[in-house]
Amino acid sequence: MSERSGRAPHVLLAVCGGIAAYKACEVLRGLQKAGCEVRVVMTADAERFVGTVTFEALSGAPVATSLYDYPGSPIPHIELAEWADLAVVVPATGNVMAKMACGIADDCLSTTLLACACPALVAPGMNVHMWCNAATRANFETLRERGVRFVGPGSGRLACGDVGEGKLASVEEIVAAALALLGGEDGSKKDLTGVRLLIDAGPTHEAIDPVRYIANASTGKMGYAIAEAAVRRGAEVTLVSGPTALATPEGVRHVDVVSAAEMHDAMLAEFEGADVAICCAAVADYTPAHPADHKLKKGVERLDSIELVQTADILADLCAVKGGRVVVGFAAETNDLIAHAQEKLERKGADLIVANDVSRPESTFGADTNRVALVSADGVEQLDTMPLPAVADALLSKLGTCHL
Repeated sequence: MSERSGRAPHVLLAVCGGIAAYKACEVLRGLQKAGCEVRVVMTADAERFVGTVTFEALSGAPVATSLYDYPGSPIPHIELAEWADLAVVVPATGNVMAKMACGIADDCLSTTLLACACPALVAPGMNVHMWCNAATRANFETLRERGVRFVGPGSGRLACGDVGEGKLASVEEIVAAALALLGGEDGSKKDLTGVRLLIDAGPTHEAIDPVRYIANASTGKMGYAIAEAAVRRGAEVTLVSGPTALATPEGVRHVDVVSAAEMHDAMLAEFEGADVAICCAAVADYTPAHPADHKLKKGVERLDSIELVQTADILADLCAVKGGRVVVGFAAETNDLIAHAQEKLERKGADLIVANDVSRPESTFGADTNRVALVSADGVEQLDTMPLPAVADALLSKLGTCHL
């Protein structure tokens, strides 16, 4: 990253030709509000969605769209590349990701990105089928292996009407990720170097028969965000995950599980080599007592009732053997949030409980933001609604007060 010498961070915003290009205007304003100086490079297709005049007015600087007519410089791609401390590509199309992966430089934007030596943050936004295409996935992995950082995509209803993964991350998430990368020489402080961190995330699936199961609405987003932030801050991270559609963050050791029993056994086993455990998963409290070994046929084997038995308590069992180590739990509630969290803290013997009201749209399962309270023996710290990466960083910073 370029030496800043106390000046404002320089962010190069690379705007691609997707329907979400208008969101780049909001990203620009968010970065400016955080004290960044922003310049813009655009593809010709991006100009069809948002004109250069808009970005010039917002940034106060010329917008680069061609290698041949940039005011004040005959080599805009080199000037902008050397000027930038961080390049943010939003919305990153499948085409631009492919160019980045292959080193293709056939327009102003791709040539500028090829010339950049600074870190890059890519925010994909495209149709679900384009995102899931094998070529796009291969390019994604290639770029990640080269150190390119990604934010999103999320899942939901897309502009084309399809539903699935490919939705551009929220403006707040993109800005938070950019600011995190600008936070240190390699994108973050390394205050967790040497810490062995164990995290569980996602739902569990409790089998009724080989094709049916009991589950919940957890997506795993919060746990995965914590894992990614922890690696960025230097921790050695093991992520025990139930079934999710999320990609494993770079540098994270991943352990796949399905049921509550499997998650319990994996967490207890992995905790032997850990300094901190963060129990973020939405583990089923009950599981079928007698799962069938074959698919139950409707009309032949009726499912009028399912006998349930309670699952093992992962958080309590970790706390029982933690000794001087730190154990953090989550409390997803719909009422009496703080009271339930304080009771859980004392009953389980945890060092910290992260409480969130899942009845609120900004902090429910699958949201890209969360509004949590950090509940410990020292009191309650209520955080504002923030993007998940920012919540993850706030939680990890709080670990320092837990005698880590």
